[in-house]
Amino acid sequence: MLRFLLMRIASAIPVLFVLSVVTFAIIQAPPGDYADYIRSQLINQSGASYAQAEAQAQAYRAEHGLDKPLVIQYVNWIKGIITEGDFGYSMYYNKPVADVVGERLPRTLALALVCHLLASVLGIAFGIWAATRQYSWIDNLLSGISFLGMTVPRFLMALIIVYLLVFHFDVSEIGSFFSPQYGGAPWSWGKFVDLVSHVWPVVAIATFGGLAYNMRVMRGNLLDTLNAQYVETARAKGLSEGAVVMRHAVPNAVHPLVMYQGVVLPYMLTGEIETAIIFSLPTVGPAIVGSMAIGDVYVTATFMMVLSATLIIGNIIADMLLAMLDPRVRQYEGA
Repeated sequence: MLRFLLMRIASAIPVLFVLSVVTFAIIQAPPGDYADYIRSQLINQSGASYAQAEAQAQAYRAEHGLDKPLVIQYVNWIKGIITEGDFGYSMYYNKPVADVVGERLPRTLALALVCHLLASVLGIAFGIWAATRQYSWIDNLLSGISFLGMTVPRFLMALIIVYLLVFHFDVSEIGSFFSPQYGGAPWSWGKFVDLVSHVWPVVAIATFGGLAYNMRVMRGNLLDTLNAQYVETARAKGLSEGAVVMRHAVPNAVHPLVMYQGVVLPYMLTGEIETAIIFSLPTVGPAIVGSMAIGDVYVTATFMMVLSATLIIGNIIADMLLAMLDPRVRQYEGA
């Protein structure tokens, strides 16, 4: 198993390198940079002339290396990451990029993991429930919910919830994790309840899509498995239907969902990012959008690299889980 893990990690390194090159090039492709943002701010807010603002913008480019060719900028960025763990300096937040990531990424991952657990548990349970009651009203209802979860855009659901909260329920505290009285307070049950009251829309929307996918896949695979020969044999031996389903059918039907874990973390992250942008929560999503808008390239590139790394890590975890469940995978990799 250790050899299997090391091989997967070794194969992921060149993939991550290629992703870093593509990500950096795409981010730098649009015209303009942070120096252009500074120039526009000087003209619009400080009343500076175009010549004065342009001179300061050029000086800023020279000071921070923005006037160097794209290849040199990329090499300096990667060199800093590998040799010093330095992801660059955020020009907009005026702090190292690592600090910006350290502030926002843990919140994003925590929300994404909560959404993943809820989506997995509820999706698998509803999928089993629907498959064992095929063509009943329960099956039809759950299939309809699954269809909505996979087709309705998450940003649209977020906009609808924001509209209802603001204009129908007079909720004013949107865009934060806590109410003002709990901002710097130590953890308590009241603070936890306040946190849940602020983040439940993001968790619900991001969970809904994952739940729908899990439920749909689990239902389809379980229906196929219930008609397999070994399941009929288990029934013929006199086992109860519950034992047949849970001991023989479900463990084999769950394999595709194990493979799905390779993309579920990035999927949940993107779901959280989409809804967090609408709700303006201080997580990864608004930081990516804000940094792209003003040309804060190192923040954008680092966050995109982190999301790429989660996809690779998710696939490695999925491969490990599948190898533990299915000995044939270990034999194939060891051959």
